[in-house]
Amino acid sequence: MSVTVRVPAKVNVQLAVGGARPDGFHDLANVFLAVGLYDEVTATPADELRITCEGPDAGQVPLDRTNLAARAAIALAARHGLAPDVHLHIAKDIPVAGGMAGGSADAAGALLACDTLWGTNAARDELLDICAELGSDVPFSLVGGAALGTGRGERLRALEVGGTFHWVFAVADGGLSTPAVYGEFDRLSEGVRVPEPVASQELLDALAKGDAAALAATVSNDLQPAALSLFPSLTDTLDAGRAAGALAALVSGSGPTTAFLTRDAEAAGAVAQALLASGTCRTARVAPSPAPGATVL
Repeated sequence: MSVTVRVPAKVNVQLAVGGARPDGFHDLANVFLAVGLYDEVTATPADELRITCEGPDAGQVPLDRTNLAARAAIALAARHGLAPDVHLHIAKDIPVAGGMAGGSADAAGALLACDTLWGTNAARDELLDICAELGSDVPFSLVGGAALGTGRGERLRALEVGGTFHWVFAVADGGLSTPAVYGEFDRLSEGVRVPEPVASQELLDALAKGDAAALAATVSNDLQPAALSLFPSLTDTLDAGRAAGALAALVSGSGPTTAFLTRDAEAAGAVAQALLASGTCRTARVAPSPAPGATVL
């Protein structure tokens, strides 16, 4: 018997970042939107914990116990007095090290797959508690849809979305480490008073109305200057997407994937073609949002 769980990528339509906390994290106002690019995690009984991976850039995914999916299985097993003897196979379609929470998605997928396989019947709150221990983005990967994340992003409040938004994601040649981007944010913020992060009410209203033009006018990412500082060529990608008619262009999370909001599915296809033709990215993917969270197939 095996269990397969599908988990979505995310885009941050607002990522407001506070100053560094004593624990090294940053307080956030993080408006997550799950998008229709998915990884699938399959859990199968095994003699020991084993990770395999296939798909684009699978070679960059660690296959040992540092993998977040492996850590999810270990954490759930420990809470229920089990040995984490499972084979986790990850079929990747979310860009690796791209700022779209692919690793976090795999952790949430592994957690739900193992819970189902082992019959641990963990309550939703227990699963979310384990997710928060694993990483700031993991709880949202479990719940999907749209949510405001506060604290370091792990405390979630579900948000209303009044329609479908159409996105293009330009995948860069290379990755960015999230800690490195936060480190660069801290360097760029030295000597500057960093305001408390607060969600934009205009942005929340635009989401609730399903108004793409209003959302485009309010998207923001406080990590974008740091990502562009470390990966300057992303500026060319952002410019190419805007020139192709995107309503908004921003770095997705810590990058280096860039996200382009378009008025409809047809416009998304045109922007994706233009981005590919521009030579400023490796691939361009079209995806709608919101998307459901981790789902047993």
